[in-house]
Amino acid sequence: MRMSSGLQFTHASQPRFEWGREIADHLYVYSGGIDVFHFSITRPVEHPRNTVGRYRNVDPLTIGYLIRQKVEELGENYLSWPQTALFDQIGIRKQVMETDPYGNFLLTGHDYGTGRNWARLGQLYLQDGFWNGERLLPEGWAEFVSAPAPAWKNAQYGGLFWVNGDKRWTALPTSAYYMSGAGGQNVIIVPTHDLVVVRQGHRVGQRIGIRGLDNALGVLMDALP
Repeated sequence: MRMSSGLQFTHASQPRFEWGREIADHLYVYSGGIDVFHFSITRPVEHPRNTVGRYRNVDPLTIGYLIRQKVEELGENYLSWPQTALFDQIGIRKQVMETDPYGNFLLTGHDYGTGRNWARLGQLYLQDGFWNGERLLPEGWAEFVSAPAPAWKNAQYGGLFWVNGDKRWTALPTSAYYMSGAGGQNVIIVPTHDLVVVRQGHRVGQRIGIRGLDNALGVLMDALP
C-alpha cells in the first residue's frame, strides 16, 4: 500500500537507465502483453520491506493479485466486482478499467472516468468512507491512506495516495491528500475545508496545467472561510 514493498522493479528515473536499450518494468506492464499480476509477484526482493519508499507499479499490482484471489474465493465475478461492490454504491454508472490480456485489472493506469466520477470517489474519502449513511470503506481507512508512509524520505506519499506533506500544492494544508494520474489528472481531498477538487487534462501542456492548478488552488483557498 505504501510503495515500499522492496520488490525489484526498474523505472526510467533510475541512474544508468538507457532508453532504447531496455523497457522499464514500470512501463512494461502496459505494453508487454503479459500477465501483470504474475510478473509483479515473481519479482525478486531488492530492499527489506518498509525501508525504501519509491513509486513503482509493482506494489499496487501485487495488491491487485491478492484482491482477485479473494474475490474469486468468495465466488464473485472479478470483472464486474468493482462496479457492483463500489461504483454502483456511489452513483458511478460508467467507469472504464482496462485489463491485461489475462483479464487482470491494470489498476496503475488505463482507468477512465468523467470528472464527476472522480469527484464521487474523492467525496467518498472526504466522508471517511461513508455514503448516504452507509460505511463502504473500513473504519480508519481514509486516515491510513492519507498518513505519510514511514519509508519515504519526504512526507509525500501515503497509502496509494499522494500526501501534501511536501507542500506540492503550496496553498493547501499538509493534511490534504490526492490521487495523481498521467497527464496531470488529479483528485485532491482537503478535509480541513470539506473540499474535493478534480482536475483533468492532457499530457501535452501538463507542466503548465499543473502550475495553473496550483495557482487556482491558491485563489480558491483565499475565497473559502
